[in-house]
Amino acid sequence: MYKNKICVIGTGYVGLVGGVCLADFGNRIMNVDIDEKKIKMLQDENIPIYEPGLQVLFERNVREKRIKFTTDIARAIKECEVIYISVGTPSSQNGESNLESVFQVAKNIGQIIDGYRIIVTKSTVPVGTGRKVEAIINEEINKRNKDYKIDIVSNPEFLREGKAVYDFTHPDRIVIGTDSENARKVMEEVYRPLYLNNTPFVFTNLETAEMIKYAANAFLATKISFINEMANLCEAVDADVQTVARSMGMDGRISSKFLHAGPGYGGSCFPKDTRAIVKIGEASGVDMKVIKAAIIANENQKIRMVDKIRDRLGGLRGKTISILGLTFKPETDDVREAPALSIIPRLIKSGARIRAYDPQGMKTASRILNEYEQEITYCKNEYEAVKKADALVLITEWNQFRRLDLDRVRSLLAYPVFFDLRNVYIPEEVEAVGIEYIGVGVKGKKISAEIETGKREIAATEQGVKDN
Repeated sequence: MYKNKICVIGTGYVGLVGGVCLADFGNRIMNVDIDEKKIKMLQDENIPIYEPGLQVLFERNVREKRIKFTTDIARAIKECEVIYISVGTPSSQNGESNLESVFQVAKNIGQIIDGYRIIVTKSTVPVGTGRKVEAIINEEINKRNKDYKIDIVSNPEFLREGKAVYDFTHPDRIVIGTDSENARKVMEEVYRPLYLNNTPFVFTNLETAEMIKYAANAFLATKISFINEMANLCEAVDADVQTVARSMGMDGRISSKFLHAGPGYGGSCFPKDTRAIVKIGEASGVDMKVIKAAIIANENQKIRMVDKIRDRLGGLRGKTISILGLTFKPETDDVREAPALSIIPRLIKSGARIRAYDPQGMKTASRILNEYEQEITYCKNEYEAVKKADALVLITEWNQFRRLDLDRVRSLLAYPVFFDLRNVYIPEEVEAVGIEYIGVGVKGKKISAEIETGKREIAATEQGVKDN
């Protein structure tokens, strides 16, 4: 074994970003995956995910030979002192985390190791998983009639997609859950640049470290659902949610982060982790009522966005809707549980056709929405998506969507109405060029007579269809 040589099992989002950043800290990394195609791609110096800033670090550490990519898990485990488990833990149908990959890796480790190792769980896992991983590894060691010592560490990640490199290299805190003093010292060395820079380190036991990750994500998801429900109430009483949120955020007990009304949260973490913590609660005899309510509110918010569009247009049959943004947030190609992928099928089922554009998410989205391929046109840019549409709907706030040429948009739209589901624009700014503005918890001031006429025409058409 080599000192500071680390095996990272998994080259998904967490494993790849983590492996590259740990290499940039001066560690020697062997990044392992069973996906031969992905490993070949990485060996050819191509990154399979889009993440700002990752390419530069990747190229630098490959060039300096601090990171290698392999499918040879046995060699990696035998050569490395520290082994990170960074494989996926997707939701099962009942909402529980699927830990098959984690437990398979644990089994492989027990079958391969030839001496002391530190096993670090980086994947997001339910409380108690670290102990199960330890038991599986020890069981496999015992089957071989060996007596190797292992130490288990829980080291949850708190990476935001689109800002993952920054978050890994400038974290708010590093959480280390372990019962071993030696493992604690080794982890301090692994993160030495951060430790020397006085990054806060939280040392605790396995169970607490595992809970911290879920508690943080569940709280942030709940905060989003809360402000979305406040936005809906603001619409009903003619209040402005942005001013409400800004004022709330000035309270030091609350802070302004995650108080942005919109179409609901999505992504790889919040939906999965909130469902998982509810299941953890059920298994422990604790009813997680607040988090359950946040989950329900989030799903209702996506449906509400469709209702908002349908109600304003007087129906969707025969309408063409322009969708800007398919990923769950900007600066990522991740469309997992993105609001757009919930909203679009509902629009189509109500009779609409879609013209869509996203800078990074169209390829993946088109695979997921393949059953609607006849009703969706994927466009080459935002203005092509707007052309001859009966409404513009902004769902993901990519920077290039934040400063649209509104005069051009007005000339391209068949009907001048703009649903800004991220509240990016100032209503007066949009209305100044003759486009009706509809935000989330924010109301525009003018009603377009042209839209009202179109609304009546569509309503009459749909009534005729019903009568026939």
